[in-house]
Amino acid sequence: MSKLEKLLQRIKNNPKSVRFEELDKILLNADYERAQPRSGSSHYTYRKEGKNPITIPHRKPYIHEVYVQKVIDELSL
Repeated sequence: MSKLEKLLQRIKNNPKSVRFEELDKILLNADYERAQPRSGSSHYTYRKEGKNPITIPHRKPYIHEVYVQKVIDELSL
């Protein structure tokens, strides 16, 4: 089992304790393009051809569960 597969499994099992960096790694590995926020915004947007854009705030220490569920649903995990 690769590190990415272990990370995906951990996120599915406990979506409340997911860090931004972990979700970022998964989305970039799934060929999403990250758009950096401009003018002080903390929200990053991930886009992929044929998929809905996903917007995630860069919060510390953890991302809210609703954003994690959105990524899980979009990636069909």
